[in-house]
Amino acid sequence: MKASTLRHGMNLWPPFLFTGIHVAEIHPDWRHARVELRMRPWNRNYVGTHFGGSLFAMTDPFWMLLLMPLLGRDYYVWDQSATIDFLKPGRGRVWTDFNIDDAVLEEIRQATAGGAKYLRWFENEIVDADGEVVARVRKQVYVRRKPDRRPAQGEAPAG
Repeated sequence: MKASTLRHGMNLWPPFLFTGIHVAEIHPDWRHARVELRMRPWNRNYVGTHFGGSLFAMTDPFWMLLLMPLLGRDYYVWDQSATIDFLKPGRGRVWTDFNIDDAVLEEIRQATAGGAKYLRWFENEIVDADGEVVARVRKQVYVRRKPDRRPAQGEAPAG
């Protein structure tokens, strides 16, 4: 699937569409994404700020979704765990960026070369229009080579 197709599909996906979450960009090489949360009358809480659940939801699938095409079909990639720290009330439009570089991909490939699972923490910040951090999100992603792609017992990992 092309990154632009996924971006358009996610923007029409009801859990994002009806909460004000907008996928602004998924780079064609799958190494960067930007997601925004727009304030709407139906997604603000009692005190007029973004629901914490909406702030968390805007970050939910993206580390996994970027890693899957970057690692390829030889790997299982799943979200494992997550935490969020709310640092200040979120108002107006907020956004977050996801970036994956070669060093991260190499780290994951090396850690899983022998067939073991690997749990990798990623972190990103949700910022407001003033550039102030509204929330900090940590996501742990599970990665493992699929059984038929793992080295046989006693065999050295490839590459």
